[in-house]
Parts: sequence; structure tokens; C-alpha cells
Amino acid sequence: MKKSVVRGATALAVLVAICLPAFGALAQGSDQKTGDAKPKDASRSEDVRKRIDEISEVGRQLTGPAANPECYWLGQRVINLLIRDDLDTAFRHLDLYDRFGCPGGHIQATFRCLVRQGADVIVDPKTPGQVNERIQACWISPTATQPPAQAPAATAEQPQGTTSR
Repeated sequence: MKKSVVRGATALAVLVAICLPAFGALAQGSDQKTGDAKPKDASRSEDVRKRIDEISEVGRQLTGPAANPECYWLGQRVINLLIRDDLDTAFRHLDLYDRFGCPGGHIQATFRCLVRQGADVIVDPKTPGQVNERIQACWISPTATQPPAQAPAATAEQPQGTTSR
């Protein structure tokens, strides 16, 4: 009888010794997460506001089902996936796009607009916003063939009539 009590007490002591440091680490980990969460929440709320403004801008400039927020949101994802050559995922998104009653021809016209702009539409991980801006511009005006106006290039062109000799 005494052996079982001693074993139980020893097991309890070992369990407490093992669990106490773990509880301390859990308490520390949760404090660190709450400090880091505030800046992420601020940037997240700014991203959400920016996204809402973008969707409302598309709604103001278009009419018909292509102006619906769900059509633009899904359509932008389909176009992004097509640009990245992820055709399987793009077709799954396209099925969902069709299920919402969104115009399939608008996807074709938008993608055609991007392709006509040239090879520089290829996704650059350093500038994902530029691709999204082009998709939005082509979504609003799919017949446009020129990329949206951008900042002037960093290198200055030499005036005509002069040489670099």
C-alpha cells in the first residue's frame, strides 16, 4: 500500500515538474502575441479599407453584373491565377464565378486586355500591386490596350540628335 502511495506521489511530483515550465512558456508566448497583434491589426484594417475603396470604384465605373463586388472579387482572382499559369485553380474559381451569374465574357475581355499590354504583366513578387492595378484598369475598360499611366522611368532618355560618343 505504501509503495503505491509513494509511486503516485513521485509520479505527481514529476508531472508537476514537467508541466510548470510549460505553463510559464505558454503565459510568455501569449503576452508576446498580443504585443505584435496591434500593428498587424492596423495594417489589416488599412488593407480592408483599401480593398473596399477599390471595389466601390469598380462599382461606380461599371454597370451590369461585372460591377457586382462578388464578380469583381472572383474575377480578379481568376485573372491572377491565369497570369500565374495556375489553370486548374483558375478553372475552379471560374466555376464559382459562373455560379454567381457573373459574365464569362468579361473575364475573356479582361485577360485579352492584359495580354495585349505585353510580357511585363507577368507577376513580379516585388510589385504585386502593379498587377492588381492593371487588372482593375482592364476590368473597368477591357478594350484598353495601353497600360495605366505610371511614374516616369528613372533613366533619362538622351535627346534626339545627340550621341554618346
